[in-house]
Amino acid sequence: MLAEALRRKHLERGTRVLDLCTGSGALAVTAAKAGAGEVVAADVSRRALWTARCNALLNGVRIRTARGDLFDAVGPERFDLIVSNPPYVPGDLPARGARRAWEAGREGRAFLDRVCDGAAEHLRPGGTILLVHSSVCDEERTLGMLREHGLRAAVLARRHGPLGPLLSARAPELEAEGVLAPGERSEEVLVVAGRAA
Repeated sequence: MLAEALRRKHLERGTRVLDLCTGSGALAVTAAKAGAGEVVAADVSRRALWTARCNALLNGVRIRTARGDLFDAVGPERFDLIVSNPPYVPGDLPARGARRAWEAGREGRAFLDRVCDGAAEHLRPGGTILLVHSSVCDEERTLGMLREHGLRAAVLARRHGPLGPLLSARAPELEAEGVLAPGERSEEVLVVAGRAA
């Protein structure tokens, strides 16, 4: 969904794009193929950045990788477009290992909140952040946080369907914690946009 939203953006040669929490680099590669002038793929994982570089090479595009904890990876740099698919599955906050790619604390917002808090100061005037997450993680909170930081926020896309495998496996636990309503086994995956003035 996020790649589709990214492809609909008009990217010009001068457009600077940040793919935050890049993982495989799929969004960074999509942005580069769509004509962005500079694409930075950021992640805390060395393996993710290596994978992103390999995927860029296999797709014949150039990206720059930056390692660090969310926006720390790029310091004070500003971008025309930030895309992010951060971890958002409610669970632990592992320090290492594969689960780091999806687990995001008790409410699933350990990274979402920090991305919302830092986005405005990393966008150029008129820039946009596109952020994906589950309705299980409180879309109104995301919209509210982006607005608190001066961004015009809205849901661009949503898809309704059954809980993904990771959330399904935890459904009883999430019900007990009040994250899911009793018997709830569906979610909406959202693309939220925040635009700077």
